[in-house]
Amino acid sequence: MRLRVIAALLLAAAAANAQTTVEQPPPVSTVVVPVAGRVVGANDVHWHTDLELRNDQRSEVTVMLTMPTAPDANFLILPISPGAVIQLTDVAAALGLEYGLSPIVIQTNDRKSVSVRATAYGTRGTELFPPEPIAINYGSSYFPVRTLYDLSFSTVFRTNLGLVNLGEQTADFTLALQRIAGRNLAVTRISIPPNSLWHMSIQSAFPLITDGEHFAVVIETSGPQTYVYASVIENATTTARFVQASFGAPTDTTR
Repeated sequence: MRLRVIAALLLAAAAANAQTTVEQPPPVSTVVVPVAGRVVGANDVHWHTDLELRNDQRSEVTVMLTMPTAPDANFLILPISPGAVIQLTDVAAALGLEYGLSPIVIQTNDRKSVSVRATAYGTRGTELFPPEPIAINYGSSYFPVRTLYDLSFSTVFRTNLGLVNLGEQTADFTLALQRIAGRNLAVTRISIPPNSLWHMSIQSAFPLITDGEHFAVVIETSGPQTYVYASVIENATTTARFVQASFGAPTDTTR
């Protein structure tokens, strides 16, 4: 519901700057950054997300940014001139979020979205840890089965999983941990309420598996507005690696 209201506001803002008939309302394209925010992690590392928006078109566009699973966040409406680039440092703070995680939904009043780049990075005092690009979802990324590859949890690495449901109904996710394709080591089922993000350690999903590397997690859900991701962090250096989901069940979990 909230996303429909936001889309209506975006259309109204676009219509105010363009001669558009009622019969032909301006189109809206949607891009989703699966996770962004401001959180304090292990070893007192503060995690942030930067966002870049680039208008590659020949005319001005209007862009709206929302963080739908963070109810306290604001929204931004930004006009972007042709060829212009907008840099939003610590985008969650720009949207009024003090602490928390949420996807970012970016809606453009055109059939073609602006180009989007998102980067996560950690800070601790004056230290700045290496930034990590976050994969962007242009259009729908739904597929009934998705796989997250090359996950580790040990004294060297830790892994976080993310399950996102931007739909209006509860979405049920089935997660299977595998080292060899097709052979489940553990299975868990999680129900995610509407407009929600579930983000926690892989051990929370599979508490009986205490150590290992090069795992895959196979995720099944029938919820169409769902997104999944993982991040693998090296404990000693706090270097992060964002893991984008691949469509379908795994064929080789050791790749």
